[in-house]
Amino acid sequence: MRLIHFTLQEYLQAHPELFDRPHAAMAETCLSYLNSRQVKALIYNPFSDFRGTPFLNYSSLYWGRHAKRDLSDCAKPLALNLFGDCSDRISTKILLVWYYPRCNSDRPFFSGLHCASLFGIDELVTCFIEVEGCDINGIDYIGSAPLVWAAKNGYEGVVRILLGRDNISPDRPDEYGETPLCWATSNGHEGVVEILLGRDDVNPDQPDKYGRTPLWCAAKGGHEEVVKILLGRDVNPNQPDKYGRTPLWCAAWNGHEGVVKLLLGRDEASPGKPDIYSQVPLLCAAANGHTGV
Repeated sequence: MRLIHFTLQEYLQAHPELFDRPHAAMAETCLSYLNSRQVKALIYNPFSDFRGTPFLNYSSLYWGRHAKRDLSDCAKPLALNLFGDCSDRISTKILLVWYYPRCNSDRPFFSGLHCASLFGIDELVTCFIEVEGCDINGIDYIGSAPLVWAAKNGYEGVVRILLGRDNISPDRPDEYGETPLCWATSNGHEGVVEILLGRDDVNPDQPDKYGRTPLWCAAKGGHEEVVKILLGRDVNPNQPDKYGRTPLWCAAWNGHEGVVKLLLGRDEASPGKPDIYSQVPLLCAAANGHTGV
């Protein structure tokens, strides 16, 4: 973006102090707008065209991005007020449909704690936890608890805050059976994986409803450091999913040489174990042209 009048642009660049804490100001502006009577009165329609109200769309999707960068004292009560009746707000439905286009907007439960965990805003997570009646293990419209959102996005600070509560359930799966550890390993968030595995009540071998273990997820994504961490916890390197695909099978199929080496370094690894279609890891690597594997 640039300004048409370059003299003004030069002036603004020469005086950055005119924009003190820009992200805090943007977060306050977005939240003030979303808390206005006019916006609160709007009813969400999945066929709505938001091109005529671009700031509604922007505020709903990005207020949290700005708040994560810089959260002011003024923005905190605005965020708490926004989620007082979150499930009825158009801004919440816009946010959910953005992340999950197939979201059923008729049942869009998504608490303030879920949203703060999604954006990774430590201070807001702490505020929402203290709100009376807050369910730290509550599930949203897709069956995910706040810890799942934090682990999925790699927000170590939020994960530590949530795990610091006595009533937290760190191994609670979502509707697909994926635990916070599964999501952290799938996305290669080493720090979150280390934090979760520091708990005695987190099972490092817990499969989802498709039989995919955290090691399976890490191997498929080629996350070598995460694979190292999990192998250090003596997990089963041969645990297949419901289609018979082992972590080694997935790494070979996707050409992740480093992960393949790590898995083959385990004596109990079975390099010739086929899936339910009789495809062994070597066949998978050859079929996809992964010469190194």
